[in-house]
Amino acid sequence: MKIQEIHIYGFGHLNNVVIKDLSNFHAFFGENEAGKSTIMAFIHSILFGFPTKQSSELRYEPKNGSSYGGKLRIFFEQYGLVTIERVKGKAAGDVTISLEDGTIGDETLLKQLLGNMEKGLFQAIFSFNLHGLQNIHQMKGEDLGKFLFSTGTLGTETLAKTEVELQKELEARFKPSGKKPVVNEKLKVIHELSDDLKKAAAKNQEYEELNREKERLNNEIKYISNSLHEVKAEVDKFNEWQKINELVKEERWIRTEIDSLGESPFPARGVERLDKVNQLIYPYNAQISSLMERISLIKNEIAAIQPDKQILEEESQLLAALEQVPIYEQLTLEKQQCELKLVDLEEKISIINERLHLPLEEEEVLNINTNIYMKNQVEQVSRKKQKLIEVKQELEEKFREERVSLEELEAKVHFAETQAISPHERVKLEKEVSNENEKRKIEIELNAVQDKIEYYRYSNKQDTKINKQKKMQFLTIGAILLVLALYGLYTQQWVLAVMGVVGSILSGIFISKTLDRKNESEINKALSQLLEKEKKLIQLIDALENSNIPAIQEKLTQDNRVKEQVQLLKIKLEQQQSQYEKIIGKLKNLEIEEEENKEIILKLSSELSIPAYIANSFFFEAFQLIEQFKLVGREKKHVLARIENIKLEQANITEKLSTYSKKYLADQGSDLSQTAYLLRNKLKEEQGKLIKSDEKQGKLDDLEADLYQIKQEQVHLISERTKLLDEANVEEEEEFYQLGKKVEKKLKLIERLADINKQLQYSSLKEMEQERLLQIHNVDEQLNHYHGDIETLSSRLIEIQEQQASLNYQIQVLEEGGSYSELLHYYKQKKFELEEAAKEWSVYSLAQNILSQTVEKYKTVHLPRMLAKAEEYLSFLTNKQYQRIHLQKAGTGFLIERSDHTLFEANELSQATAEQVYVSIRLALATTLYEKYCFPIIIDDSFVNFDANRTKMVIELLKTLKFNQILFFTCHTHLLPYFQPENIQYLHKSNVEVI
Repeated sequence: MKIQEIHIYGFGHLNNVVIKDLSNFHAFFGENEAGKSTIMAFIHSILFGFPTKQSSELRYEPKNGSSYGGKLRIFFEQYGLVTIERVKGKAAGDVTISLEDGTIGDETLLKQLLGNMEKGLFQAIFSFNLHGLQNIHQMKGEDLGKFLFSTGTLGTETLAKTEVELQKELEARFKPSGKKPVVNEKLKVIHELSDDLKKAAAKNQEYEELNREKERLNNEIKYISNSLHEVKAEVDKFNEWQKINELVKEERWIRTEIDSLGESPFPARGVERLDKVNQLIYPYNAQISSLMERISLIKNEIAAIQPDKQILEEESQLLAALEQVPIYEQLTLEKQQCELKLVDLEEKISIINERLHLPLEEEEVLNINTNIYMKNQVEQVSRKKQKLIEVKQELEEKFREERVSLEELEAKVHFAETQAISPHERVKLEKEVSNENEKRKIEIELNAVQDKIEYYRYSNKQDTKINKQKKMQFLTIGAILLVLALYGLYTQQWVLAVMGVVGSILSGIFISKTLDRKNESEINKALSQLLEKEKKLIQLIDALENSNIPAIQEKLTQDNRVKEQVQLLKIKLEQQQSQYEKIIGKLKNLEIEEEENKEIILKLSSELSIPAYIANSFFFEAFQLIEQFKLVGREKKHVLARIENIKLEQANITEKLSTYSKKYLADQGSDLSQTAYLLRNKLKEEQGKLIKSDEKQGKLDDLEADLYQIKQEQVHLISERTKLLDEANVEEEEEFYQLGKKVEKKLKLIERLADINKQLQYSSLKEMEQERLLQIHNVDEQLNHYHGDIETLSSRLIEIQEQQASLNYQIQVLEEGGSYSELLHYYKQKKFELEEAAKEWSVYSLAQNILSQTVEKYKTVHLPRMLAKAEEYLSFLTNKQYQRIHLQKAGTGFLIERSDHTLFEANELSQATAEQVYVSIRLALATTLYEKYCFPIIIDDSFVNFDANRTKMVIELLKTLKFNQILFFTCHTHLLPYFQPENIQYLHKSNVEVI
């Protein structure tokens, strides 16, 4: 089952929304309130009906007055493409089902398509939302295991909730060691009341004796009442018998009479039927005699008006010949037209001959080959000749133009060459420009040398300044150290003195090295070399000084332009020369083609017998005239042939009519029209005779048919009379009538018997009772005896009832006189309350027991297959970290086995792992126990709490479900890359967009 299209007329805030081409793995993306939950609810409502107004589910009725409902287009493997439309109507809406074969159905067909799936079960198995995962987050302890087991059973936590609610209800009513439950409290009260009641009963021995006497009197009253009822019933029977006694005796007499008459075969209403048959037989004899006389008279009339059968047999041929008379006249007219046309054609041939002047006879011209191939050749050579003339004129014009252009280019080249500088002068100017370039290089080198000189001078100045500063610093340090050495010698602190001396020596050595002038001399040497080089470069620049360089460069540039122009003109000249030569070549080729085409024209004109002087100028026109000549000549032949055919057809018509005239007419006509008129009258006369003869024959046939029918009816009536006698098993009619009287008497007795039975059927006495009462001769005496028994029993009953009233009064006095009665009443009331509470407890206990048995059966029969698939899914989702799911030995929980074979209860898992277990069980439930229902799996942001890796794994798992379409609703953009772009439906608050 795959949903291919969603069309929402009006549902919630969605109006006139169409979503097409849903894939097997489709995503709906949109922000909050964009319509994701609305579309999910729409799918549920179309498939299973709108929620009722009493339901807690939202109905999503549109607020803007648009039509409520919509339709789904779903593909079923068995039925093909099915349209399910549901609109507002009765409580769940009016649904219409349309199959591909044109079948239209209602809810019954929809249930058949959905396999009688209910909405609650569909939402539990195939519709995911965040609610299930949130329940996992909120549960603690063993409740989590029960929740997962319930999910694996029904798809939701319903089983776990039901089990908990049943246990709460049982414990609220009874606990074995409890005090507060209702049953426990009532048991305690009953035990206390029972003890008090026993104590009160010990003080009321008289009360017990009175109760026993009361029981005895009740039994005696019951016996007397039964006896009195039996006697009264017997009296009623005798009274009833007195009413029906005479009827029963008459019924017995009638049965005896019927038996004495015996069984005789006789047809129903036999006498009546025999009289009727006899009345019908006698009139037929007179009818038969009248019909035979009329038949004889008509036969004589038919013999007197017999037509000529031969002319009637040849009617079609004769009519065909007569119909040829107008044709004969038309042929005469056509012959005259053909003769006129022949004169016109001969005139046309004469005109064409004058234009052609061919030295040929008419038949020779008609034999000239002018087929389509020859015509095509003539057209081609004529068109080619004309085209060659046009091309030649065009080429000659181009030849003149190209020759003028060539002469102009040659003049331009010569003029440009005279404007160029001579090669010797150009070499001289280029040398001067080269010296200028050398000067620029020297200037650049001079600038570099001057920069180095400046740098060395600055460096020498800085080194001198730094050396002075260092010298002052070390002299100061050396003086301090020398003072320190003198102080050590003076105070005889030898270590201090040695340190001062060594420091002074080191300071002196460093100062001598710092003041080394070697580096300074190298700098001065390099500086002097650079100054010398600067001087030489300045002298070279002065030697190359020339102020006319810009004019020379301008002159050289101008000469370059002239040379480029000359070169360009020469290229154009070469191209023009080539173009000129090509045109000359084309003219030569054209002359060759003209000569070849002329030869073809002469060859074709020879075949067509056209003179050369005509062919050279008017070849195609001459060919057309020959074609016209042949066309007119053929038409002339056709006209001549038609005139001959007309003569033959007229002779044939005349011959046919002449033959029929000689055969059927006494007087011959003077011309063809008169002959035809006489033949037509003769035919009409014979046809009139035939019509009259046919009418008489029809009447004759009708009379003969009537005669046959009457005879057949007479025979049938006679056979009916014979049949009646045979059924009564008699030979004479007199015997038949006597037997009929006997049967009539028997029927009257049977009717009387039926009337008696109708009266007896309302009697309360059965047949056996009637037989018994028939044996009693003195009914009145027996009735008097029964009336005496009734009086005796009634007197005894009144006496006992008086004793019972007195006894009841004594018991009432005892009960009202002490606390026993109140205690007994209170005891019975509490006992009744206990029984009612126990019944309620039994109902819940029985429900818990049935639930436990159902769960146990599910665990042993269905759950293993589902758990195997759930283990496969869990192993995939956790990268084989968790591999097995075990049932608890007791209870309804699960144990999860890790890859290292460690077992965890559900509450010991992390929240994320518990969610993965939940997803595995839900998917396994849909693909195993409910695998025959290939419904779409609808998921509403159920994996938002997963990290990136878990999300990727669960999406890959969903993609493996090949038999279930996946519809994924989300508001999170990080999930979209898992779907193909064309399989993402973008939902906005105002509309639905497909990207």
